[in-house]
Amino acid sequence: MTVSAQNIPAQLAEIIDDFQSMEEPERLQLLLEFSRSLPDLPEHLAGQPELLEQVVECQSPLFLTLEIGDGPEEPVEIYFSAPPEAPTTRGFAGVLHEGLNGLPAAEILAVPDDVPEQLGLTRAITPLRLRGMSAMLARIKRQITDARAAA
Repeated sequence: MTVSAQNIPAQLAEIIDDFQSMEEPERLQLLLEFSRSLPDLPEHLAGQPELLEQVVECQSPLFLTLEIGDGPEEPVEIYFSAPPEAPTTRGFAGVLHEGLNGLPAAEILAVPDDVPEQLGLTRAITPLRLRGMSAMLARIKRQITDARAAA
């Protein structure tokens, strides 16, 4: 099944398709690869936790922030901070980073809220962890909405 027909940006649809084409153990391995590929915070954010918002629904400490351009087609830059000893949380952040980073705000806002369930990890990952990824996506959308309202 391909997900690209929905309001899912091509780069995120490709990730979802990759997950869906695999068996469960392979999906967990792919999630671990995403955890390893999550970039570190850039220098201007490192060491400044007050600039990041904690996603308290995550079982491990995860923080995120966005940099949003002025225009509606300007790219949204997404930054995450999660400890290396939290591979599931980092993996979900890595999926969202690779799937959404650099896209215009409108495209990110249109992403369906059930993207975490579309990865096919519902039997391998606890519902609490899936809620954490859903919360990450919700925070990203809320920060975009708040920034647009303030502009």
